Amino acid sequence: MKTLYTAISRGTESLVLGGRIPVGEFQRMRAPFMAGDFPFPVKYGYAAVGRVEDGGDALRDKTVFALYPHQTAFNIPASAAVALPEDVPPHRAVLAANMETALNGMWDAAPGPADRIAIVGAGVVGSLVAYLCGRIAGTDVTLVDINSSRAELAGKLGVSFAEPGNAKADCDLVVHASGSPDGLRTALELAGDEATVLEMSWYGDAAVTAMLGGPFHSRRLRLVSSQVGHIAPSHRPRWTHGRRLAAAIALLDDPRLDALLAPAVAFGDLPERLPGILDAGSGILCQPIIYS
Repeated sequence: MKTLYTAISRGTESLVLGGRIPVGEFQRMRAPFMAGDFPFPVKYGYAAVGRVEDGGDALRDKTVFALYPHQTAFNIPASAAVALPEDVPPHRAVLAANMETALNGMWDAAPGPADRIAIVGAGVVGSLVAYLCGRIAGTDVTLVDINSSRAELAGKLGVSFAEPGNAKADCDLVVHASGSPDGLRTALELAGDEATVLEMSWYGDAAVTAMLGGPFHSRRLRLVSSQVGHIAPSHRPRWTHGRRLAAAIALLDDPRLDALLAPAVAFGDLPERLPGILDAGSGILCQPIIYS
């Protein structure tokens, strides 16, 4: 397969680069085609789009998505490649792994019509969850972030925006995806009585303090984890990982999602550009890499 695009998962790949994967998670955090062993160096990544040059007739000359690291060309089993629908362009298909995470989070959260929903953290996964929630009939969805410039993104995705101090409280569902303990505190504050707070952030080896005193117990809040490594229990008896990934790719058929993508960087320029891409203040959501 010849690679057309890959994308850097800034949160996870920053933790990998910094050697911040806990020893107990070494096996579970391996990417499907990772080379090497944690902590570092390893060949890591899971958002590759390319064209099949050789293989079975069913995929030959097809543009496909694969959970493969950053590399110009590679060989994989046909079962590991998912053909793109005609209405999903290759550059946007690099969001597939993130959309799969968001879809699995939606299954864990089970939002309903007319719910008031807050998503704390306007990174790629949080923004995709907000986008999916906004497509449910009658929902009142707010993307919450300390960066006020994310308001433009929220508007393009069809949802509202608020900074933490101005967000609507008494929510039926709150999804936390900021990767920050302060964001988790905000999420707990925005939840209504007996509501669910879905935790989608992963902190690597960092200790996190959650405010579980005060009204947490008296309001009977539920703090629930979500992780893409396993299919959500609500769908696990019927869905395979392959079916879930194909569904996530199909959900990328909306041009509005291009708002999540930074201008593509050439693969050959990546060593020079990588520090700036991974810098927390870069403002980059998803960084595509283009291969010529």
